[in-house]
Amino acid sequence: MRLSRYFLPILKETPKEAEIVSHRLMLRAGMVRQQSAGIYSWLPLGLRVLRKIERIVEEEQARAGAVQLLMPTIQPADLWRESGRYDAYGKEMLRITDRHERDMLFGPTNEEMITDIFRSSVRSYKDLPLNLYHIQWKFRDEVRPRFGVMRGREFLMKDAYSFDIDKESARHAYNRMFVSYLRTFERMGLQAIPMKADTGPIGGDMSHEFIILASTGESEVFLDKALLDLDTPAADTDFFADLSPIVEAWTTPYAATDEMHDETAFGAIAEDRRVSARGIEVGHIFYFGTKYSDAMNAKVATSEGTEVPVHMGSYGIGVSRLLGALIEAHHDDDGIIWPASVAPFHVGLVNLKAGDALTDGACEDLYAKLEAAGIEVLYDDTDGRAGAKFATMDLIGLPFQVVGGPRGLKDGLFEVKDRATGEKEMLSPEATLNKLVAALTA
Repeated sequence: MRLSRYFLPILKETPKEAEIVSHRLMLRAGMVRQQSAGIYSWLPLGLRVLRKIERIVEEEQARAGAVQLLMPTIQPADLWRESGRYDAYGKEMLRITDRHERDMLFGPTNEEMITDIFRSSVRSYKDLPLNLYHIQWKFRDEVRPRFGVMRGREFLMKDAYSFDIDKESARHAYNRMFVSYLRTFERMGLQAIPMKADTGPIGGDMSHEFIILASTGESEVFLDKALLDLDTPAADTDFFADLSPIVEAWTTPYAATDEMHDETAFGAIAEDRRVSARGIEVGHIFYFGTKYSDAMNAKVATSEGTEVPVHMGSYGIGVSRLLGALIEAHHDDDGIIWPASVAPFHVGLVNLKAGDALTDGACEDLYAKLEAAGIEVLYDDTDGRAGAKFATMDLIGLPFQVVGGPRGLKDGLFEVKDRATGEKEMLSPEATLNKLVAALTA
């Protein structure tokens, strides 16, 4: 993508409303634009990251056996009255009346709707287990939206829902999502710690939040340092084997959010292993048994011919929230440092003297070869000051920067900078191409 044809509205000054690093950098890097409190337009650079996060989520959900569908944002209130949650949910729910005076709502979550879809189509235990998910916009009318996309009112969420014949089977479904989440966040360059958590308005008696440690986290968390040294499950993990040993390894060491914290149990851990920190929630999983299937009559026939309510779980990932979490975990004083798996582009190619035959020719040739190799390039072909070009590239945080200027190219060399380490090399065009292909397409 040529910068001269792209929409990248960089801000030189930090907006006053931005309280935390991720909010400041997303606004300055032209990733989002606030439309009203807690509601954002996603600009091209931010949307590219959002789509890459979605792709990783979709791939890992598929590996764990989940099937994707898409439910609407607007839901009929009658479904929520049936489950008993319409009046109980509170003011976070945006309630709407259509032109026919029917009560509707902008969905904050989808337990009721997915249960209705299930009960209208599934009748037998032979159709189980089943896990259905979608990635859709949600709305929760936060009393105080803040921190940019970290606590907005409108947000993009992956929510999955499992259906099983009994509690034992449902626990296997829970374990699959537990392990899937560990892998999902690891692929994004994040270390997410599963912690025992409160079930809140979703309900149920088993729940884990997946927490990224960060000083700007909204809640205090407590954990055994041993969790920080555990290895993420391997890429070839069999999701339909018994995953309980993996889950047990991750849930045996102490880890809890402030709502579930047990000071006595925490105090029993050796002092040098106790970690008290702030955390950002990026995922939350629940097992709630037959809460919704009982209320909404979602039953299946067993092998004996009797009907039983299905056991359910729900599993959420804050897709849009993850952008903020990623930036909180990966930045420096100059800007964002994207992990390659979610970077909006892989390489920032900077032409220091647009219009010069030597630099134009070398940069155009490298640009074409990188694109042909499947490497996503943002090519700064604009006529601007070198300092501003460098500052923009550091701000938007692409994994590699390649600079072509008259001085270096006179000797046939590009400057290649690793954004994460700051290391720079002077390389020939061929060596530059080889280095980037090896680093970004492995």
